[in-house]
Amino acid sequence: MRRLLHILAQACSVLLHPLFMPTYGMVLFCSGIGHLNTKLPLAYTILAVIGTLFFTFFVPAAGIWYLWKTKRIDSLQINNPKQRTVPYISTIMAYAFWIYFLHFLLRLPAFMSIVAIGAIIALVVVTLTNLKWKISAHLTGIGGLLGGVCSFALYYSTLPLGLVITILTASLILMYARLYLYAHTPLQVVCGFLLGILSTFIPNLIVHYA
Repeated sequence: MRRLLHILAQACSVLLHPLFMPTYGMVLFCSGIGHLNTKLPLAYTILAVIGTLFFTFFVPAAGIWYLWKTKRIDSLQINNPKQRTVPYISTIMAYAFWIYFLHFLLRLPAFMSIVAIGAIIALVVVTLTNLKWKISAHLTGIGGLLGGVCSFALYYSTLPLGLVITILTASLILMYARLYLYAHTPLQVVCGFLLGILSTFIPNLIVHYA
């Protein structure tokens, strides 16, 4: 039973990896899942999803793989906090290109670019915090997804309640998984989750009411 729980916790950590969160968010937005009512043409959706996957997953993942192959990090999971700074900085740079892709090439609604900027803010905070303390990047990622959905709700004056509940449930499962694997303390996962939500939602809140 314990082995099964360990496997499930690891699977959950992979499926809900922070590098996947922007792509999940883009799929939700483009397909109109969860009563978002934003279903876009198929060709546009494919371009948006592939572009997001490229800049926010493949580019950072390739950088991590290169660092591992050159023995600059001990593992692909980057379990050593002291080795996370360079991967985080390269991810921040990739996200900057993603913002350009969203805003200037796809011309998506402004709140999408603001969410992406919020994601960069979260990454910067995680990078700086990581120098002294191991905040949960996994929970920061899924918290950012929830903050993005809340930003959508604010922008379109709607409330995709079912989707919010689903993400909250997934967040709780992920929290348990990270704690079960002894990857973080309860405080580290909670702080990561709050950082993700606030960094992607608060900027949109400020812009909306400015």
